[in-house]
Amino acid sequence: MKIKFGSVEETIITRKEFPLSNARDILKKETISVLGYGVQGPGQSLNLKDNGFQVIVGQRKNSFSWDKALEDGWIEGKDLFTLEEASERGTIIMYLLSDAGQISFWPILRKYLTKGKSLYFSHGFGLTFCNQTKIYPSKNIDIFLVAPKGSGTSLRRLFKQGKGINSSYAIYQDYSGESLEKTLSIGIGIGSGYLFETNFKNEVYSDLVGERGTLMGAIQGILSAQYQILREKGHSPSESFNETVEELTQSLIPLISEKGMDWMYANCSTTAQRGALDWWKKFRDATLPIFKELYHEVHSGNEAKRIIESNSDINYRTKLKNELKDLKKSELWEVGSIIRNLRPEENTKK
Repeated sequence: MKIKFGSVEETIITRKEFPLSNARDILKKETISVLGYGVQGPGQSLNLKDNGFQVIVGQRKNSFSWDKALEDGWIEGKDLFTLEEASERGTIIMYLLSDAGQISFWPILRKYLTKGKSLYFSHGFGLTFCNQTKIYPSKNIDIFLVAPKGSGTSLRRLFKQGKGINSSYAIYQDYSGESLEKTLSIGIGIGSGYLFETNFKNEVYSDLVGERGTLMGAIQGILSAQYQILREKGHSPSESFNETVEELTQSLIPLISEKGMDWMYANCSTTAQRGALDWWKKFRDATLPIFKELYHEVHSGNEAKRIIESNSDINYRTKLKNELKDLKKSELWEVGSIIRNLRPEENTKK
């Protein structure tokens, strides 16, 4: 359907106009091979499997992710194979390895991308920055993406609740003339709430900016700064964390999700409303130059260069583990761990 957002019209696909039964019928002769069982692989493959599609998983043997796939019910030799065998068996190859993993495996995968197969991404990184990744597909295959706007964990969790994460979709190369139908079928099959149209470049630019900005990087920076100033001014850890994180995540974010920022403001005290309305533009003006710099770094390819160099480091996973450990051990998130365990529902689970 076409939906207008002010003066801008977008194409939106919902489950109502593209039902799961249509998706199953379109892909009934396809073998969907999911390469990678890390971040997006588990959620997308399990959702497709539960929705009745023919799915196999490809993963490096004797790895943590291989063991996880076995724990999730995939059976070696039946629907769990090495990356190479899964690449050969699949007619639609879902390339869900990490960006670094995609670069490393590409010289092998390209041999299996024979005429008429389909190559699927959930991120436009590899093709948008092909001058750095060296991922250059042949012209006789279909290439498309569906990018869930959330983690694979959330995709699976919401699917099991009968809900869904919204996803973008894009066609990069339509060799068969049937790429759109395949794309939408997989989008519905993985449990998308609805699908909105984009292109590979816009997907990766917005994704990289979002991850470094309000979704992950900026939010951690703002939370850390507020917690720090409260602690420096003599507020207790519990008070500082509750006013910085707990109230945000447990009370206010759900209200924003429900009906928007104005609704959240309307459900707070007049004192809170006045302060928020007086101060939000100051934060916008302070951070806008950072977002301009961030978008430039993404668009120029500089950020991609840093990502590839960092993730290709043989010691990357060890360094990452240490960085995440340092974050977990910071006072802010150690306090958070204690407070989460004090929530009534968390105590009930135990």
